Amino acid sequence: MDKFPLLWEGKALGELIVEREALYTWFTVRCRLPGEGIWCAWAVGDKGELRLGVVEPQNGIRRRFSKQMTEPVGTLRRGELRSAGEKTPETWSAVPEPTRLFRTPWLRQQLQGVRGALTGKAGETRLLALPYDGKKPLPLAPLFCLARLRDIGGKRYVVYAFDEKEWPVFH
Repeated sequence: MDKFPLLWEGKALGELIVEREALYTWFTVRCRLPGEGIWCAWAVGDKGELRLGVVEPQNGIRRRFSKQMTEPVGTLRRGELRSAGEKTPETWSAVPEPTRLFRTPWLRQQLQGVRGALTGKAGETRLLALPYDGKKPLPLAPLFCLARLRDIGGKRYVVYAFDEKEWPVFH
C-alpha cells in the first residue's frame, strides 16, 4: 500500500491510497472537499493521469482499475482534486509577453501591454490566465461568456481556453 497527498490548488486536502492486487489497482480517496459542487479525484503520474471519479462528500471514493488503465499514468506522483468541469490538470507558467503566444492579429492586439499573464495546457487546449481586478474592465471582454474566474496561487484570474486554431473554446 502506498499513500500520496491529494492536492487542490497546491494544498493537501487529504490522501490517495493505492493498493495493487494482481492485475488491478485499488484507489481510495479520503479528503475534505474545498466547497460546494461536484469534485473529481485524479491520479497523476510522471507520464499521464487517470480520472478516478466523483468524490462523495461523506465517503470519499474507492475504485478499482485494470493494469491496462493504470500503466499509461507511469510512476504515481500525487492525487488531485478538481472541479468536475476541469478537463485536465493545469500547470501554469508566467508569460512576460502574452502577445507572443498567438498568431491571430486580433488576440495579439487585445493582449498588448497585458502584464502578469499565465499560460498552461489542457490536452491540446491552450489556457490563458489574465489577472482580474473587479474595478477594471474584464481582459478580453468580447470573450467574457467563455471566461472562468479562478484563484491561482492566491491571486484572482480570468481564464480563457483556445484550440489549436486559436479559436476560443469552453473549458
